[in-house]
Amino acid sequence: MKLKTSEYFIKEVATSLKRNNWMSLASIGTVTISLFILGMFLMIVVNLDRMASTLESQVQISVYLKDDISQKQSEELKEKLEAMQGIDSVAYISKEKAMERFQQRLGDQKYLLDSLDSTNPLPNAYEITVKNPQMVKTASKEIEKLPGVDTAVYAQDVVEHLFDLTQLIRSIGLAIIIFMFGATIFIISNTIRLTVFARRKEIAIMKYVGATDWFIRWPFLLEGVVLGFIGGSVAIILLRLSYLALTQKIYDMMTFFPLIPLYPFLTYMTIAIIFSGIIIGALGSVISIKRYLKV
Repeated sequence: MKLKTSEYFIKEVATSLKRNNWMSLASIGTVTISLFILGMFLMIVVNLDRMASTLESQVQISVYLKDDISQKQSEELKEKLEAMQGIDSVAYISKEKAMERFQQRLGDQKYLLDSLDSTNPLPNAYEITVKNPQMVKTASKEIEKLPGVDTAVYAQDVVEHLFDLTQLIRSIGLAIIIFMFGATIFIISNTIRLTVFARRKEIAIMKYVGATDWFIRWPFLLEGVVLGFIGGSVAIILLRLSYLALTQKIYDMMTFFPLIPLYPFLTYMTIAIIFSGIIIGALGSVISIKRYLKV
């Protein structure tokens, strides 16, 4: 693109924004609102996905040891478990510690254990986490075959429902983001179309005097980019303020809730929203002017 042509396009964009200031403000407002809603949905979906991943990472296999297993055999078993492919961590839980946990879970009803006197029927065990939660079923079957292992169990029904739930969350989240992105392009293209409609005669004249489609299209394309950039910048400011306020409120109520940390998440969001604004603004302009280039 020649320098003079570039200067002409930039001047055209500045003139159009100044001449159609109210329409430009309306377009920026539409971009801002649309991207703010899109960004909020994106933040919700990403945090739900993180929560789903956190729940999946807490899936454990409880490996109960046989009563007659020796200390040496128990240590050898631990080494074998740690050496297995896909195993993330192995923690030893003695029968005494298991009883303490059980009493804590019973709370005020721990008197139910009084009939046991000093007897502890709980076995020694290992608690195992896997790198990929989908491997739980396969890993538990393999572990049960090891010498010294009585049973290897996990909450099968809960885990299977958990995987279904997390998959549903991710599928719905992706569908919402795609829908919102498409709706945003539709709204913005229709808003920019009003600006194009006001200049339809100018476009027709330029076509008749021999201007190429791209020569006519470039000022509108750049105008859409500028509107998208400004709208995206305003939207990300609002999103950052909203996310900061929401995270603070959630952490005040639930300190350990697995929200995505502010940084670098907000940096990535800033890049994504502004870039989306530019792309959507450009697409909206191209879509809007297309029909007026057909003479």
